[in-house]
Amino acid sequence: MSSVGLQSQDHRNLLDIIDRLRSKGINRYVDLPEIIVCGDQSAGKSSVLEAISGMSFPTKDNLCTRFATELVLRRDAVPGVKLSIIPGVERSAEERERLSRFHLEADAANPSLGYIVDEAKEVMGLSETKVFSTDTLRVELFGPSQPHLTMVDLPGLFRAGNKDQSVIDAATVSSMVRSYMKRPRSIILAVVSAKSDFALQEVTELARELDPKGMRTLGLITKPDTLDAGSDSEASYLRLAQNKDVAFRLGWHVLKNRNYEMRDATSTERDEAEDKFFATGTWTAMDPACLGVKSLKPRLSNVLKDQILRQLPTLLQDVDAGIAECRIRLDRLGTSRSTFEEQRRYLLRVSEHFSVLIRAAVDGFYSDQFFGSAKTEEGYLKRLRAVVQNALTHFAEEMRLNGQTRIIIEPYAENGRRVHQAQISRADYIKEVKELMRRSRGCELPGTFNPLIIGELFTEQCQPWEGIAIAAKNFILEAVYQTTQAIIDHVAADETADAILGIINGGIERFQKGLDEKVVELLNPHSNGHPITYNHYLIENVVKAQDDRRHRRLEDALEEPDMEFGKFSDSDKQNVLSVLEKRAEADMESYASDLAVDYMQAYYKVALKNFVDDVSVLAIENCLIQKLPTLFSSEMMYDMSEDEINRLAAESEATATERRRYTEKLAILEAGLSELKRLNKHRSDVPGSFAWFALPLLEKSLCASTHMLADPASYESEDMEEREDQELSVSERPSPPITVDGSPVDGSPVERPIAAEVEYAEGPMLIRAATPPIEEGYTGWNSWGTSATKKSKKSKK
Repeated sequence: MSSVGLQSQDHRNLLDIIDRLRSKGINRYVDLPEIIVCGDQSAGKSSVLEAISGMSFPTKDNLCTRFATELVLRRDAVPGVKLSIIPGVERSAEERERLSRFHLEADAANPSLGYIVDEAKEVMGLSETKVFSTDTLRVELFGPSQPHLTMVDLPGLFRAGNKDQSVIDAATVSSMVRSYMKRPRSIILAVVSAKSDFALQEVTELARELDPKGMRTLGLITKPDTLDAGSDSEASYLRLAQNKDVAFRLGWHVLKNRNYEMRDATSTERDEAEDKFFATGTWTAMDPACLGVKSLKPRLSNVLKDQILRQLPTLLQDVDAGIAECRIRLDRLGTSRSTFEEQRRYLLRVSEHFSVLIRAAVDGFYSDQFFGSAKTEEGYLKRLRAVVQNALTHFAEEMRLNGQTRIIIEPYAENGRRVHQAQISRADYIKEVKELMRRSRGCELPGTFNPLIIGELFTEQCQPWEGIAIAAKNFILEAVYQTTQAIIDHVAADETADAILGIINGGIERFQKGLDEKVVELLNPHSNGHPITYNHYLIENVVKAQDDRRHRRLEDALEEPDMEFGKFSDSDKQNVLSVLEKRAEADMESYASDLAVDYMQAYYKVALKNFVDDVSVLAIENCLIQKLPTLFSSEMMYDMSEDEINRLAAESEATATERRRYTEKLAILEAGLSELKRLNKHRSDVPGSFAWFALPLLEKSLCASTHMLADPASYESEDMEEREDQELSVSERPSPPITVDGSPVDGSPVERPIAAEVEYAEGPMLIRAATPPIEEGYTGWNSWGTSATKKSKKSKK
């Protein structure tokens, strides 16, 4: 990555890109790196900006800023001034258009902000009733002595109201300043007036709250000439300026404002008076790099540059996330639906997407992102085929376990304990059947039975089938409703989803009617007809049941006490036959009842399997699932009248407004993304997280950097143009006295720079020396208003 030299063309391009993004309104959606100038009213903020820019600001003691002012300074051979207004976020489209037309001519040689502010107030609509505005006045200054710097001056904080500003106005200003200060990418230039105790000024309270570690705050002390020489107040502010009281990562700076007597002095006279003041008295103990406007300009410019480079990765992430959100939302809203053709085109698109997704859900192809993760309940419920398969598997199991009215227990399976209330022993059930046969006797011979008795027994036995089948059908219908609603919510705009879903639900209700009829049709032969089957498994089941009972009786006979195993004699064979004859059924009615029960059970098994398959295939699959892709087909759109299409797809004014808002946001973010990607060529490693050295010319580089670190003011030439022509260029200056771990140093020299970048004319060479991140051991606001007590760590050489 190429380095960005201070006040170089790359430096200007870097700040210009961020400024273009801000002027386009991208900061309405993502926070941009910026320096915000904040402080109490009459703390000297406007005088600070005047000293930096050379532009005349309204600095009367009783006149305070009524809106945010964005000051854009750029070095240019030709002096110039550009003025514009950036509308606040609450402005309507018409108001934004009106404010964007604000332009004034200003004298580039001697620019004054006084009349500009008056004109801006009128355009913004400020009056006695509306004292403060959320609009931003943008002032761009170009000139050969300007630094590359952008700052935002905020209205001064105050608590008590007067005839010009009320307590409500104080809350408005506080809210505005707080909204700027809490942005994590903002550098807070906290202006503190030496005319009063810094701990009592509201800006210090807000900075302590919104930047508790002091990582983003640079303190600026104004009006030091109002302190009595040798007083305790002067000593207290000197200690503060040396970063020994309230420690900031970016340190402190001291600036002497124009006083009332010098109100008409030129910028040159003002700077000379400032240099003279700091050259005498207690301020000579300060690092010159932390005094005066000459060192403040490059210091602020560098701080802003590094903040931009540091925040670039997360800024790109935020813009990417915003673009993704806009595209998703615009995809949901669809194209404009103001005309009949646009409305029908929208419905065709929804129909196509719905058909694709419902077909995928029916076929079990879940590759579309709509289906999400199967591990979640939401993702599972969208997988309609999986839900149906599991429901039908449960249906088959429920039929097997609970489909019988009476659970007949064979004698060898009885253990004397009833597990189910529907259980009945075979012997007891045969007694019931015998009684039923007596009451249903026809012309049959003894030992036989009326064939209709099997149908009567079966009809009673399969009574639970209807309830189980209806429960399974209703469960699957509910799953269908849930899946179709999820698809419509995914592919249709919110305001059209309910109407489209009404059409789809109407189709499902038609399918449900056919499904109900099919289930009744499948139940009818079992509940009202007589048993019919040509399945050979019927006879096989009967024979198998009878063989099992004979086998069980033979085993019981062989366990008789008088039976002796070994070699069977004729008498033994006779004994076995005698036992079997005793166990043979002589009661013809019992024999017939036993045989009828065998046939009923065999037929039940065959009918159960057929019914489960018929409900699954002929009812659920054919009457419902396979018809779902036709619920909202494209053919339906061409058969609808214009009124029907308008009822389904017409958009409200709120939707049109939302689409315009997201379209505008998407255009701004996409344009901003391309601009931000251009910054990648400037981005270097963030200071404070590395320590590496280039090998070529290492010895010479170390000597040069050591000289630079020993005298940080040596590279702050008054003429910035001359610095760019020097062989040694530095893109970062060390912070005021802070040790490696970030704690203040009592009177000790600077131990290390944040980072140093060095280039040599005889060849490309980059040297960087940095220490662990300042966060480690940093106390920040924890030492508020007290002396630092944390021991500093020695930096490793």
